Amino acid sequence: MASSTVVTTGSERPPYSGATALPAVWAEEHWYAAYTRAQHEKTVAAELGMREVEHFLPLYSSVRRWKDRRVTLETPLFAGYVFVRLALRDRLRVLQVPSVVRLVGFNGQPAALPDSEMEIMRSGLSPSSGAEPHPFLTVGRHVRITGGPFAGLEGVLRRRKSGARVIVSLGLIQRSVAVDVDIADVRPAI
Repeated sequence: MASSTVVTTGSERPPYSGATALPAVWAEEHWYAAYTRAQHEKTVAAELGMREVEHFLPLYSSVRRWKDRRVTLETPLFAGYVFVRLALRDRLRVLQVPSVVRLVGFNGQPAALPDSEMEIMRSGLSPSSGAEPHPFLTVGRHVRITGGPFAGLEGVLRRRKSGARVIVSLGLIQRSVAVDVDIADVRPAI
């Protein structure tokens, strides 16, 4: 059995024995929701890009009417949130960004979002997906999407004139997104 010893010479000091190493989970990269100041999501995303922090800010097109004109705007799908992928030990790289309020979590600890859910959201949310914000729902029929770009996600079914619309909710941040899906790709959740 091998043992390790610390040898010091002259000005070297042994490592501080009272220090505790960070838990291994702090070195693992996960997705987290960064809560931002109101209407600062794009600014935060630009700053995270300059700091080389992997982030995700889903946008959707919305038409706004101002006086005599209509303007199409790219607006954050989840108002007040930017998703970041990082190890907890690197959280200050995000928390030091102006306009970032905190990482969403419980009891003062950031809560990781499921990687599989985030990957589905990243690959499925495109300008052609027709996703738009929807009020967070707590009641309704729960369904699982079995086909298409959102396969694997669960949500609440809401009928529409043509096809179906499923409300996918991210409980951690209490936000929902309405997505159009083929009715054949929807099954009751178990």
